[in-house]
Amino acid sequence: MSFAQFTAAGEREHPFGTWLAASLGLLLAIRLAALAFNGTDLFFDEAQYWAWSQALDWGYFSKPPLIAWIIRAATSLCGDGPFCVRAASPVIHTATAALVYLTGRRLFGGRIGFWSAIVFATLPGVSLSAGIISTDVPLLFFWALALYAFTGLVETRSWAMALILGLALGGGLLAKYAMVYFLLCAGLYLAFTPDSRALLASARLWAALAIAALAIAPNIAWNVAHGGVTFAHTAANAKWGGTLFHPGKAAEFLASQLGVFGPILFIAFLVIAARALRRGAAHAERYLLFFSVPVVALITLQALLSRAHANWAATAYVAAAILVTATMFRDRARAWFGASLALHLAVILALAVGLAQAGRFTLPGGIDPFARVLGWQEIAHLTRQRLDAARKAAAPFRAILTDDRALTSELLYYLRDDPTPLYALRLGPAVRDH
Repeated sequence: MSFAQFTAAGEREHPFGTWLAASLGLLLAIRLAALAFNGTDLFFDEAQYWAWSQALDWGYFSKPPLIAWIIRAATSLCGDGPFCVRAASPVIHTATAALVYLTGRRLFGGRIGFWSAIVFATLPGVSLSAGIISTDVPLLFFWALALYAFTGLVETRSWAMALILGLALGGGLLAKYAMVYFLLCAGLYLAFTPDSRALLASARLWAALAIAALAIAPNIAWNVAHGGVTFAHTAANAKWGGTLFHPGKAAEFLASQLGVFGPILFIAFLVIAARALRRGAAHAERYLLFFSVPVVALITLQALLSRAHANWAATAYVAAAILVTATMFRDRARAWFGASLALHLAVILALAVGLAQAGRFTLPGGIDPFARVLGWQEIAHLTRQRLDAARKAAAPFRAILTDDRALTSELLYYLRDDPTPLYALRLGPAVRDH
């Protein structure tokens, strides 16, 4: 099955790969420099992931293990400072953008592949994510790799593509369980695309799924041995108790996507999806819709039933970046495309400057946009002073106790050289108040 392509005349003579490497290299250098001057403390999730990286395992309380392995690899190379803890993020996002290029090139040619990669690399959500370390970073990489491999598998039935697909699915699941959405999207595509349905009977597809199952098996075994703690936390995150109808939350989630994907691009995405529903779409566009619309729809439903964070639909925007870019070029909406790119480049600059000045300014109304990632180091410093004073008085504290997971994670990180043991307790309100 071949995907329909539209390419500009003579584009094959243009070195799009070289241009992309130079563009992404420059953007990576800017992001690494911004990271070096970042004035924020580690967010408590980042501190928690660092703590996990000190004891490598096949699973942890709230997430699969890959994030801890990545941080361990990065800090082994350059130390435990905040820059090194976060440094893998912009590097991995750069690799993800390169994979977007490869998929876009296969579907629509080099020109669309190039601009799709630039679009993805400059998305507001990606720019924000490039300044922190989170499970979404490797998840997006493996999703992009899986999309590239599945696209190749649909077209060529190649064993190489099947192997890459299996490794990508397994890696994605080890990053974040949201990788399972890829299986949903692929299943829907095959179910509603008769020309590609034969792939369901292919040994290559089932071999890919077997590889993915083997990759995630140790994490499943770890969960079985630990009472299914990660699965339970993931289920609890959905918060399906109580009233299951929150239209305001659904609207809030959809509004947040204007910030994640960008206002112009997200509105264009919704228009493209609505138009395809009414009139149909070419095979390549339809293919990308299957790997984006179901994710946004599913998370919107989750928000309607309970709540959803803005980043929960992030995987949709790998395919959506290619889809919107190709459609805007085809429909000659390049003015809108240029306006969107300019806006997103401005966001990159604003984030770099804002993070460098974190704690030194407030927004109108006295709001500090970085309040949640400031002050942790100061708390740790005051705690260290108390510990040192007690030691000098020959009455050292035997341990530090906290009843707050965020504070525990931050103290573990910022007091990492202190020998005093730290324990987290789960206390009820009555005990905590006394």
